[in-house]
Amino acid sequence: MAPRYFTVTWDQLHRDSKALAWRLLEGGPWQGIVAIPRGGLIPAAIIARELECRMIETVSVVTYDEESRGDPRVIKNPDAAGDGTGWLIIDDLVDTGTTAKVVRRLLPGAHFATIYAKPAGKPLVNTFITEVSQDTWILFPWDTEVQFIAPIAKGLAK
Repeated sequence: MAPRYFTVTWDQLHRDSKALAWRLLEGGPWQGIVAIPRGGLIPAAIIARELECRMIETVSVVTYDEESRGDPRVIKNPDAAGDGTGWLIIDDLVDTGTTAKVVRRLLPGAHFATIYAKPAGKPLVNTFITEVSQDTWILFPWDTEVQFIAPIAKGLAK
């Protein structure tokens, strides 16, 4: 089956990040946020603003080398978060759960939240906004750009 594509605009990402903040508000106050770069940085900034959280840490896990998948490697630990108790982990998406499993081992006491979740990774997060099918490829706004497309009629006229 061909992959499905789900395009997320900047406006939609902002709305979905705020929706996630609303869900997380009742679980707080939070000591801080651990963002998972790169996709989790922008949602984490939006959520930090909405929850008035000033302490932001990162954990960097590399799972891809160019286009091939390798063993996950932690290249930056979230030292300030301790075992994660009282902290939020924020990412844009949980897909297969490879990164999530590594981060969960580092921060077992944290609350893990993502905007989007696929079935394989969904059990690893505590809170998410939108579930998408495993074969859906999400096109985030930082991975795309708007460009002109000729009208359909122009493409047919030859």
